[in-house]
Amino acid sequence: MSRELLSYLIISAIFVAILAGLGLYTFNYGEGLSYMSNDPKACRNCHIMNEQYDSWQKGPHHAVATCNDCHVPHDLIGKYIAKAENGYHHSKGFTLQDFHEPIMIKEKNSRILQNNCLGCHNNFVHEILKSKKAANEMSCVHCHRGVG
Repeated sequence: MSRELLSYLIISAIFVAILAGLGLYTFNYGEGLSYMSNDPKACRNCHIMNEQYDSWQKGPHHAVATCNDCHVPHDLIGKYIAKAENGYHHSKGFTLQDFHEPIMIKEKNSRILQNNCLGCHNNFVHEILKSKKAANEMSCVHCHRGVG
């Protein structure tokens, strides 16, 4: 192996090690592992979610649902894809301080939320949503904004 190639490999290894170290430090500092769980306290790692967490604790879903039950898909792959996407957006927003305050749900997450509402409460709203037009135009959180 040439001296030039060896130097290149050593510098590359140091660079990769520094990036990995910074990534692990950031993941640990941001309590990244907690976001893999279903514990609602993880959602409140960021102070901006305190109001939503308090609302959930006092709301009707506290005894039967966690944040993940409403805000991520229920299939394993979809759940962790949504968590990864949301984690990226949250960490970018908090690092660059470019998030909207008060926090706002993205369109994709709004669709996930709506699907999960209907998944649990379809028998209650079946009559309201008989027509496809009504089902497409009605959003559960339009009337039940504070239910969480």
